[in-house]
Amino acid sequence: MERLRTGNTQLDRILGGGIPMGSLVVLAGAPGTGKTILAQQVCFSNGTPENRAIYYTTLSEPHSKMVRHLEGFDFFDRSKLGVTVELNHLSTLAQEGDLATAVSEVVRHSFDVSPSVVVIDSTKALHEAMEHAEHFRAIVYDLASRIAHTNSVLIFVGEYSLADVATAPEFAVADSIVYMSNESEGVLDQRLLRVLKLRGSDYLSGTHTFTIEPKGLAVYPRQESNIVRSAPAGEKRIATGVPGLDEMIGGGIPETSVTLVAGPSGGGKTVVGMHFVAEGLRRGDRSVYISLQESEAQLVAKAQAFGWNFRDAIEQGTLVVRHFEPVELSLDKVAVEITELVEGGARRVVIDSMGELEHAAHGAARFPDFLWALMSGLRTRGATVLVTSETAAFFGPAFELARGLSFVVDNVILLRYTELESEIRRALTVVKMRESDHVKSLVEFEIGGKGASVKGKFTGMAGVMTGTPVRTEEKFREFFNR
Repeated sequence: MERLRTGNTQLDRILGGGIPMGSLVVLAGAPGTGKTILAQQVCFSNGTPENRAIYYTTLSEPHSKMVRHLEGFDFFDRSKLGVTVELNHLSTLAQEGDLATAVSEVVRHSFDVSPSVVVIDSTKALHEAMEHAEHFRAIVYDLASRIAHTNSVLIFVGEYSLADVATAPEFAVADSIVYMSNESEGVLDQRLLRVLKLRGSDYLSGTHTFTIEPKGLAVYPRQESNIVRSAPAGEKRIATGVPGLDEMIGGGIPETSVTLVAGPSGGGKTVVGMHFVAEGLRRGDRSVYISLQESEAQLVAKAQAFGWNFRDAIEQGTLVVRHFEPVELSLDKVAVEITELVEGGARRVVIDSMGELEHAAHGAARFPDFLWALMSGLRTRGATVLVTSETAAFFGPAFELARGLSFVVDNVILLRYTELESEIRRALTVVKMRESDHVKSLVEFEIGGKGASVKGKFTGMAGVMTGTPVRTEEKFREFFNR
């Protein structure tokens, strides 16, 4: 099926590749949801001198005002007006209620210029201008079927509610329905887009987030709607670069697996993630570091202190550091960016940390499914992923993981604090290494001037995981003195 691109790659993904040619699409939603911006983005992306884009207004804002509002968007080019993009009025005809004459004018002009896309904004105004509303469906059908003969895409833009979608006749005739809305979640406002109908074609179901940016609509598909079967972890080992740790896990973590490094604040999670990236750069692997805590400048400075030159790697394009502010974070925006970077050739991915992503879900039950879809997609695209998660307890055996992590990750490395001879020490243990053997010992973990390293087992000690270990001979004395 031949398709018309919307000007946004991710929206085209949601629509199964774009808008089917010769179809009628209704962009519905309340005022201010971005319908006109999307329609104009489609027009400026597809209008050519041979196949122009034609934009008809009815009782919406004057053209001069519309153009003024569009000037701030990257897709807008004033030199294209009247050349590849036409702006025409249907206001007078709509006010007179003479919709049949308006339809004839639209059809005549469409056959004259063979446009790629025809937009009518707003059809809700035309509907309300009809003296006999029961005739509107027949007129809409006549318009859509005649325009389809030109293979043009016909787009209706209107201020419709979900109740209108269920009852208004134009939706029964439409081949595609895209509903746009602004939703409040606590103090946070989110723009949402949903495909309610796409005749004869598959699409990504559910509600997808979008933002209005200088480039126009930026759409972020819901991760769960595009689930891919996760590839099994490979047999090849990917070195973490942490001295002593790779020896514990058979030379590294399995390729295309997901590894969780969990531990308290300051326990060394970020340092392990930086080791993983630094080792990848040393081996020529393109790497991505997603930071939800420290900025790029902070991360680069920290790496420099350990002797790793992240700045040159960033400038050379072998390392990408993305810092997302945890305030009003969009899960799907982060996921789309990570996926695009992996599709661009990244083989190592660090996400630091999962706690901020869980918080961004605002307690939503979707978080485990989101994680599973994201990690499966990254693994299938050939990435080996290391994620961090902060545990609440600084001492003691109990620890809690971010919701959904336990069934998403393949490998778990746990970092802890312990008190030994009036000193705070760090401890490390490999809890799980899927389909792979590993050292089961609890070892001392140290951070020094060159990064992290594994020093060795806590010999002669018991109860290290409790945070207050004792020497084993004391344990034996206690037992025999009972």
